[in-house]
Amino acid sequence: MATDTIEISIGGMTCASCAARIERKLNKLDGVEASVNYATEKARISYAGDLTPADLVKVVEDTGYTAELPAPPSDEPEQAEHDPARPVRQRLVTAAVLSVPVIVLAMVPALQFTYWQWLSLALAGPVVTYAAWPFHRAAWTNLRHGAATMDTLISLGVGAAFLWSLYALFLGTAGTPGMTHGFTFTVERMAGTGNIYLEVAAGVTTFILAGRYFEARSKRRAGAALKALLELGAKDVAVLRDGAEVRVPTGDLRAGDRFVVRPGEKIATDGVVEEGSSAVDASMLTGESVPVEVRPGDAVAGATVNAGGRLVVRATRIGSDTQLARMAKLVEEAQNGKAEVQRLADRISAVFVPIVIALAVGTLGFWLGTGGGAGAAFTAAVAVLIIACPCALGLATPTALLVGTGRGAQLGILIKGPEVLESTRRVDTVVLDKTGTVTTGRMSLVGVHAADGEDEAEVLRLAGALEHASEHPIAQAVATAAGDVPAVEEFQNVEGLGVRGVVDGHAVLVGRERLLGDWSIRLDAGLAEAKRAAERQGRTAVLVAWDGEARGVLVVADAVKPTSKEAIERLRGLGLRPVLLTGDNEAAARAVAAEVGIDAEDGTGAVIAEVLPADKVDVIKRLQDEGRVVAMVGDGVNDAAALAQADLGLAMGTGTDVAIEASDLTLVRGDLLAAVDAIRLARRTLTTIKGNLFWAFAYNVAALPLAALGLLNPMIAGAAMAFSSVFVVSNSLRLRAFR
Repeated sequence: MATDTIEISIGGMTCASCAARIERKLNKLDGVEASVNYATEKARISYAGDLTPADLVKVVEDTGYTAELPAPPSDEPEQAEHDPARPVRQRLVTAAVLSVPVIVLAMVPALQFTYWQWLSLALAGPVVTYAAWPFHRAAWTNLRHGAATMDTLISLGVGAAFLWSLYALFLGTAGTPGMTHGFTFTVERMAGTGNIYLEVAAGVTTFILAGRYFEARSKRRAGAALKALLELGAKDVAVLRDGAEVRVPTGDLRAGDRFVVRPGEKIATDGVVEEGSSAVDASMLTGESVPVEVRPGDAVAGATVNAGGRLVVRATRIGSDTQLARMAKLVEEAQNGKAEVQRLADRISAVFVPIVIALAVGTLGFWLGTGGGAGAAFTAAVAVLIIACPCALGLATPTALLVGTGRGAQLGILIKGPEVLESTRRVDTVVLDKTGTVTTGRMSLVGVHAADGEDEAEVLRLAGALEHASEHPIAQAVATAAGDVPAVEEFQNVEGLGVRGVVDGHAVLVGRERLLGDWSIRLDAGLAEAKRAAERQGRTAVLVAWDGEARGVLVVADAVKPTSKEAIERLRGLGLRPVLLTGDNEAAARAVAAEVGIDAEDGTGAVIAEVLPADKVDVIKRLQDEGRVVAMVGDGVNDAAALAQADLGLAMGTGTDVAIEASDLTLVRGDLLAAVDAIRLARRTLTTIKGNLFWAFAYNVAALPLAALGLLNPMIAGAAMAFSSVFVVSNSLRLRAFR
């Protein structure tokens, strides 16, 4: 049976349990396989049989959420991107403007003029209805499915405080002219019909909306990773038509077309070289720092860069078949499959809400059963619901996150969203991409070996003079190390072997052993051993000869960053097992691992080499299947899918936009020590959030017995609410001292 796959945008989810609920509903349908991602607000659905996309949308809507089919592609200019924080911001501004006078009037008896309570009602009404509407809607959806989340608790508390205030104003004594709330902290039984709790209803709504706004602002936009990936390709291409070059948009390229790639240009699509030879920088796709030498008959990939001569390429794969497009698909699948952590507050609420409701019902039953009267019974029961409404709970996560992300930004660490933090606590394995993460990602000169009787500085000076005229990345590494060099005469590039020319009257050769062999020049024992030693370590040996004799060996490699060794020691100190992952050969990988202290032999680390970009995701999955919680640090396009698949993705800010978009944390400094700081900061922020949640509930729980006994004074309720919020904010501000 043929299956179709569709992606639907879903609105109205407030936590990871909402995503799980929609997924369960969809998967109950025959022939349907669905995966719902809370972070991206998308459902990826494979379906077969008589079902249509409209049927799938209806199932989501019947579950209590909004659903939209993807818009058909159009030639219209792209609309401004949807801002998830905008609707929350509008409600927050309304709530804040109206709530401040309500709270001030309730807390300062001197301001309570004759009809103050009615002004409070007029101001609090829009806050409780319009501003708090998302909480009521989510609570209703949860109720229909027998679930309780933080939204249920907020809706219950806000609703109870507002409805009780209406009852007290219209049917009790609270509406009488001249009524005041005295600022007394006495614990005594009182007729609740004289008390209004409008400041609780308005204040809770405002504080929690503020928290949701901070969260919405930092919500990650996963689609940006794919957009950045697809923007990496060449925009236009010089196609050969009837022997002439015609520039056309890349989208017009067809399989079989022949196109020209000049030095420095991106290769437009996957193909085979038909004319010319060059070095192609494929590090973006493969992570391999050494450029790949290509000649007629060799395959090349789209979006890689031609670093050397002019090439004529025949297109073999276009559009969604190219290596780049397949990589984009891998990133998307990894992001869709990533299980999002349910907000800690929701997990607590799921237990706390039923307890509070049971306590309120128990209080009502107890007072009615002991002949306390209906008024006193309802006062006590509603007081339980009001004091349970967690004002500080709404601020617990967002304030810590706001201060933590702010401090992170000062230290060069960008945290994408709250779900990132919960992953850092459990991480036990850190996978490090070699090129650009542990190493610099650029070729540089790491050694000069001169023949007996020769001067190392002279070997480098003459070689650097020749290499200065070449565009090859290895040549550039030698030229940079040589600094100021003399002029070259009769320069010639010997295709695939090296360069030759005349410098200071010497006939100089620089390149491979075969180039020297063509001039009947042999290496002495010392230089031959230096060359073998370099190759054993996976490095590139460049030979230098002049006037008919071999004079030296230059060793070029992707150098290890100076801070990498210390960073790996510190990661171990955080209880993490380092794994070095690379597309490079085994020898180069083991040499780098030994240099930075990753020892595969003693079991405290591992080295995984010669891994293709598409297989990096499989390595991460394999570690996860072994029960490990994996953090991945990378910087290239080839790391993007693995970063998205990992439980915690950390991207080097010096890397590609694609890697940065696919990750959870971005390390602006491009230094592995920043990864250590990032994990420490994220763990500290999570500890602060937990402390905040504990105190947010502790104040409520401490006041619940007073409420159940009918002793809850509005001042005690208001003060507890204000104090818990102040505590949560000040506790979060301690993160500013993180070093």
